[in-house]
Amino acid sequence: MPPPSSNPALHLRVISEPFFVVQLEGVGEEIPPSVLRDLTSGRGGFFSVTRTEEDISVVGKSYKGMPRFYEEQSRWMAIKILGPLEHTLTGVLASLTVPLKVAKIPVFALSTWKTDYVLVPIKKLQEAIRALKGDGWVFEQELKSRL
Repeated sequence: MPPPSSNPALHLRVISEPFFVVQLEGVGEEIPPSVLRDLTSGRGGFFSVTRTEEDISVVGKSYKGMPRFYEEQSRWMAIKILGPLEHTLTGVLASLTVPLKVAKIPVFALSTWKTDYVLVPIKKLQEAIRALKGDGWVFEQELKSRL
């Protein structure tokens, strides 16, 4: 399922630092102060906390001095759709994940107001890039090398 269009906003970038994905215990509990501190400090640049009725997920870019429980889970690499994406677009995340599904690469997807991110296991990054390129997706570094 190739990208819905060739618009440069739908080109991809691999973020060079690993990411962590952590599930916190205690859904009925308050979010730990250390997580709130990291969320508001800007450390690492990318930091997301999602709370549902079932769990609390913390996802972020690895950074120096991060808590040990983040470091132990820093096993992911992020592929970012450059964006910004218009909210009227449909099927973008599905188009991105189908070739990864076919290649049997697990994903952890996140969306922000401006764009989408798909995290893949570090050990599967090169395989993910090959699968996406084979499906017609363009990576930002390819664009720079053509100029």
